[in-house]
Amino acid sequence: MKPSRNNSRSTDTITIYHHTLNLGNGEWTLWASDKGLIRVSFPQDEGQLPASWLKMYAPVYELLEDAGRFEQLGVITLLERYFAGEPVDFSSVELDLWGTPFQQEVWRGLLTIPHGETASYKQLAERIGRPLAVRAVGAANGQNPVPVIVPCHRVIGANGTLTGFRGGLQMKQVLLQLEGILNVKAAGHERFAF
Repeated sequence: MKPSRNNSRSTDTITIYHHTLNLGNGEWTLWASDKGLIRVSFPQDEGQLPASWLKMYAPVYELLEDAGRFEQLGVITLLERYFAGEPVDFSSVELDLWGTPFQQEVWRGLLTIPHGETASYKQLAERIGRPLAVRAVGAANGQNPVPVIVPCHRVIGANGTLTGFRGGLQMKQVLLQLEGILNVKAAGHERFAF
């Protein structure tokens, strides 16, 4: 993973490639720059990018539908295998993550949580050397633009429950079950429980 874009604005036109796939129980939209994958949209996002996110990181852009860009990145086959229940290593996918330096630090930490395992927000904070930043780590986790590939769904509450997932707790539970994680309680809530 090479997070490369922070809050700096550019007046250059950025080409944003997109392609929608039917995976699992819905349509997921993939988004990429020339540098790598920038975002994965959940089915409920209806193939749209958040306007505020675009304004911050790509104020001047053009959209281009291009399945070939994502075939080139190798992400389509990997996601299809993942949603078929196979253990998948996404480390070969080039990423161009747009976020603050702190968010990028948290997202790199997420990549250290292996397939089929979970970590609490506190454990993630400790893993990245920020043991007192549990809430900030939770907030950065919630801003992860590339769910599944950067596995924010593997972070659960300290009490072992599902918590705070932008795609919804039901989707989080489905993703964990695809990885064979069946012991997480669904008693959590949509907000973070650290």
